[in-house]
Amino acid sequence: MLIAVERRKLDLDRLIADDDEPAIAAITVAELGVGVELATGRRKLNRRAFVEDLLEVLPVIAYDIDVARAHTTLLAAVRRAGRPRGAHDLIIAATALATARIVVTADLTGFDDLPGVVVRTPG
Repeated sequence: MLIAVERRKLDLDRLIADDDEPAIAAITVAELGVGVELATGRRKLNRRAFVEDLLEVLPVIAYDIDVARAHTTLLAAVRRAGRPRGAHDLIIAATALATARIVVTADLTGFDDLPGVVVRTPG
């Protein structure tokens, strides 16, 4: 979602209600950072500025023991179901689960049917 916001294809204010308390998982910072590092020229500068602006206003939720326990639960669930997920998506989902937050995403494939994980999509 944040990449779509950066590219001005999505208005973040439309996804976040006034009473929401948005935050991002620490792994999301890494994902955004890779986008900065792989970009070149003006695109790199713009991406870096976008990420820095986000980090000034959004709390970053660390991968702590509560997230690790939620991650364990989700890993076991997807293995039992035979539906593996991306490692980063599971960490994002575990972060949301451990902190009673909602995952906001356009890519349901990484988050659908995860026990206890609430997902919001644009539209």
